[in-house]
Amino acid sequence: MPSSVIKNIIYDVTSSTLRIVFVSGMIYDYKDVPESVYQSLKSSGSKGTYLNKHIKNNYHFEKVN
Repeated sequence: MPSSVIKNIIYDVTSSTLRIVFVSGMIYDYKDVPESVYQSLKSSGSKGTYLNKHIKNNYHFEKVN
């Protein structure tokens, strides 16, 4: 899962929550994300670009402290 901005991707299938851990240390939970979107992100050649185009402005998110 090499990415210059994303350190880790975690998906909770029971709550449909996608957790993105950035290289900077910031963590965001995106809510109500379909598993198919998670799978597409995982298999994307550029995870940062996929995140920006398909997730950031389409799903409610919360910053995790």
